[in-house]
Amino acid sequence: MSNREEINVVWFKRDLRIQDNEAIYNALASKKRVLFLYVFEKSLQNDLHYSERHWNFIKQSLVDLNEDLKAFNSEILCVSSEVTTTFNQLLNSYKINTVFSHQETGLLLTYNRDKDFARFCRNNSINWIENKNNAILRGLLNREDWFEHWEEYMNSNQIKINLKTEKLVSSEEINDLKKGFTIVDLETPTSKIFQKGGTKTAWKYAKTFFETRHKQYMYNISKPALARESCSRLSPYISWGNVSIKQIFQQANEAKNDNNKRHLDAFTSRLRWQAHFIQKFEMEHTMENASLNKGFQKLKKSISEKYQEAWRNGQTGFPLVDASMRCLNETGYLNFRMRALLVSFFTHILWQPWQDASKHLSQMFLDFEPGIHFPQLQMSSGDTGLDTLRIYNPIKNSKEHDEDATFIKKWVPELANLPTAFIHEPYLMTSLDEQFNNFHLGTDYPKTIVDIKLTRKKATEILWKMKDDPDVVAESSRIFKKHTITTRDKML
Repeated sequence: MSNREEINVVWFKRDLRIQDNEAIYNALASKKRVLFLYVFEKSLQNDLHYSERHWNFIKQSLVDLNEDLKAFNSEILCVSSEVTTTFNQLLNSYKINTVFSHQETGLLLTYNRDKDFARFCRNNSINWIENKNNAILRGLLNREDWFEHWEEYMNSNQIKINLKTEKLVSSEEINDLKKGFTIVDLETPTSKIFQKGGTKTAWKYAKTFFETRHKQYMYNISKPALARESCSRLSPYISWGNVSIKQIFQQANEAKNDNNKRHLDAFTSRLRWQAHFIQKFEMEHTMENASLNKGFQKLKKSISEKYQEAWRNGQTGFPLVDASMRCLNETGYLNFRMRALLVSFFTHILWQPWQDASKHLSQMFLDFEPGIHFPQLQMSSGDTGLDTLRIYNPIKNSKEHDEDATFIKKWVPELANLPTAFIHEPYLMTSLDEQFNNFHLGTDYPKTIVDIKLTRKKATEILWKMKDDPDVVAESSRIFKKHTITTRDKML
């Protein structure tokens, strides 16, 4: 035991890249060799916010990293265990001086894991250095000067990593280490439906977006079919850290010219809002399970498994809602407006608690990021305060953003042969219309599960009555003071 080599460890989490990775930079700056580690934590794999699509994306990202590490005769040790168990096992082979990782704004599960790991490090005389991620600040009391901090961080120099073979624990040594662990097979099913993980794939998407696809960004961002091409599609790569926000932000600024500035300005503003929501979640972690505005916690909703199952499976009888859910379930991607529509329909039209939508959506979103997921879930359901209340009309959105029903025809093919007007609203067909189109509502496609005019009216009346509730008013004031919005924020 006394002859154990002293090393440093880079613990990868949601930073699955080499370049612009402060943890790697700091680890390499020391005189000790470095071991790269990823732990497939059983507790996280069993958590109902995650699904196989996430773990496959992570595996693909790790394969991509290992391809780059081959040139330096090294690789990432990928094990199935828990974090403290893994490090305890590593201590049998090496003396660990410092663990480097980024500071994660994640589920309560990962926060408690980090507290346990910090205690483990103290007990074993191990240093643990967590680096700031995406300009998110832990312990911030309000956001009054946060924008200036974010902008300064995004415009700072990217961290350049120069790997050297002699600085890394070798593949041969890692193969010996594997004998003491449950090793994870990184092979994944071949799929043309899900976006493939990895830094190289991320930059392919970035290249086509900044060269051509961004040209219709502002016009198509709300359209469910066209957004799949005109939006960057970088969200999963940002969520899992295949690229850093700083890299994408600076690349976007370099690509700006007189012809595309409006489109790329709109894109970079959304990068800032991405960080804004994560910072908000960092400051209000209880929103994982409870309404941010505590006044809304008194709002009781009756749970209907029938409604929820129809919503999860895209069988509500409202074509744009069903097309959006089916598309998300199959591909893992949906543009922002349709995501908000799904949540609004669930919480307002079906009058179901937002908590019951959380796990299904997080499992389906390939780009699941806790710091985005919970704030936007509550924003779309209106539970952050009445200033964010917006009850989406699925028929109005269908006609405005999928005018010729291209998106609906693809994802609800049983409606594809109907006239466009009936594709948007099949329940308007008379018996004669059904006979003429050889279509039977309730058999070929579900009847609507609720009367939307009645449920929308009921939701509006109940929610707006709450604007004078003293608890809601007090909480709105507290939230506003804690999450101060600057004038420049409002402009966006």
